[in-house]
Amino acid sequence: MAIPRLAFACKPRCFSLRPSLVHCLSKVGFGSVAAIQPLDDAEPIIKHAILSSDHSHAKEGSESSRRKSEWKKLNAKDLGISTSMIDRPTRKVLNGLKKKGYEVYLVGGCVRDLILKRTPKDFDILTSAELKEVMRAFSRCQIVGKRFPICHVHLDDTIVEVSSFSTCGRNFSRGFNYEFEELDDGCDEKDYIRWRNCLQRDLTINSLMFDPYARIVYDYMGGIKDIKKAKVRTVIPASTSFQEDCARILRAIRIAARLGFRFSRETAHFVKHLSFSISRLDRGRLLMEMNYMLAYGSAEASLRLLWKFGLLELLLPIQAAYFVRRGFRRRDSRSNMLLSLFSNLDKLLAPDRPCHSSLWIAILAFHKALFDHPRDPLVVAVFSLAVYNGGDILEAVNIARKITKSYDNSFYELLEPRNLDFQTLKDEVMDLAASIKGAVSKMTDEYFVSQAMTGYPQAPISDLVFIPLALYLRVSRIFECVIGRAERGFVSKQGSEIDYESLAMGSLPEVRHTFARIVFDTVYPLNLS
Repeated sequence: MAIPRLAFACKPRCFSLRPSLVHCLSKVGFGSVAAIQPLDDAEPIIKHAILSSDHSHAKEGSESSRRKSEWKKLNAKDLGISTSMIDRPTRKVLNGLKKKGYEVYLVGGCVRDLILKRTPKDFDILTSAELKEVMRAFSRCQIVGKRFPICHVHLDDTIVEVSSFSTCGRNFSRGFNYEFEELDDGCDEKDYIRWRNCLQRDLTINSLMFDPYARIVYDYMGGIKDIKKAKVRTVIPASTSFQEDCARILRAIRIAARLGFRFSRETAHFVKHLSFSISRLDRGRLLMEMNYMLAYGSAEASLRLLWKFGLLELLLPIQAAYFVRRGFRRRDSRSNMLLSLFSNLDKLLAPDRPCHSSLWIAILAFHKALFDHPRDPLVVAVFSLAVYNGGDILEAVNIARKITKSYDNSFYELLEPRNLDFQTLKDEVMDLAASIKGAVSKMTDEYFVSQAMTGYPQAPISDLVFIPLALYLRVSRIFECVIGRAERGFVSKQGSEIDYESLAMGSLPEVRHTFARIVFDTVYPLNLS
C-alpha cells in the first residue's frame, strides 16, 4: 500500500535493496571531518538550489511522473530557513555529531515551523550514528524509551532529543517484507533510507528533513505542497495510520489547531470515525497529549476541534456537556465563557513558553464551578484578586470595589451585580473557592465523569480520567489560600511580566498570578464595547 511512493522517485532496474541497508548510512561515504563548517558560520555551504527530480524521463501523466513531482530537494534559503533560526543547544549537538563524521538532520515539526516562520516547540535531530555512539560523543547523555529508544543530550538546562536511523530502521522493518529495485535518476541509497524514515512519520507536514550543512530540505511525501495548501494529511492512508497509532488522531488535532490548518477529506473522515480508539491510550499519554493541546498557546482552537470531531465528549465530557446545554453547535463560530478563558490563556503562551498542566486544569475546574452556580461579577473579581495576593480577601475587596470597567454580561455564568456587604462577599468568595476544589474532585472521579453526558443518549459514555492524584492535589493548592487563612509572609507579585520558566515548572505563585490574570481579563475584558 505504501510501497508505490518509492516509485515516484525511482526508475526500476534489477537490483535489490535488502534489510541490511537499514545500517548503510554509516557505510555510505561522508564528507571528511576536516571539511565540516560549524552551523554558526554564516557562509552557505551550497551555492545553488537543488530542485525536484522532475527531470526524469518517465512519460508525462504517468503515475510515476505524478509521484515524482512531489519529491523535492529544496534549497533551504529559498524556503527562508537559515541556521541562525536553530537554537544554540541544538547547534552544539549537530556540530558535535557532524565533526565525528556522522550524517545529521533536523526532522519533524521543527522543519515545518521554520518554513512557516514559527517558533518550534523543540528541535529533533536524526543521525546516522548509533545511539551508543551518540552517548560517547557527549558527556551528559542518556538513552530513554524502550519501544522507540532515543538519546537525551543534556546541555545546561536544555535537553536535545537525538534519534538514530538504525533504531528507526529496525522499527520500520517490522511488518515490511518487500524487495526494492535499483534507485536511479538522482535517487540513491541515502535517498532510500531518508525516504523510509519519512514513511514512518504521522503527517506529511511532519515528514520533512533538513540537512543544515548542505542547506537542503528533503521532501519525499509532499509536505511542502500541503504546507502551501494549509492541509493536514497523513503520510500513509489515514485509516491505517490511526489504527497503527491512535495517538496520531490527537496529534493531528493539535497541529491543525496550532497552525490553523484544515484536514484533508480522508484524514477528517477517519479522525471522526476512529475517535473512540483513543480510549485505549495509557492515561499518562492522554494527559501528555492534552497538555500539548492546552498549554502551548492553541487551547481554544484545540477545544473547538475536539468538539467538532466528537473527541471532547470522550476526553472532557463535563465540558462537552456544557457545550450541549448552551446549544453550542459542532461548527459554531460563536464564543462562550469557557472558550474565552482559554483564548485569554492562549494570549499569554507560545510553543516555547508553555504553562504547567495545573493551570489549564484549574481553569476547567473554575469554569465548571461557575457554570454550576453562577456568581456576581464582583465575587469573581474578588476571588481572582485573592488568589493573586495569597488569600488576603480584605485587600481584594478594597481593590475590587474600585473597578470602574464593565463586566461581560453576555456570559450565562455571571449574575446581575448586587449590592453585597463585606461579609456576604467574603462568604461567597470562599464558597466559590470550595466549589472549584469540588469541581476538581469531580473531574478526577470516574463516576461523575461518566454521568456528565448521560442526559444525551446520542453521546458516548466516557469515564476517562487522566488527571493523576498528585496533579489533583497540586491544583487544589492553588485555591487553599482563599478558603483558609491568608498565607503568612506571602508577597504579591509586582508587575504583569510572567516568569515562563517558573510557570512551566508549576511554581505556585506564578500559576496563581497567571490564573488570576486570565479570570479577571475574561470577566472584565479590555476590549468590551
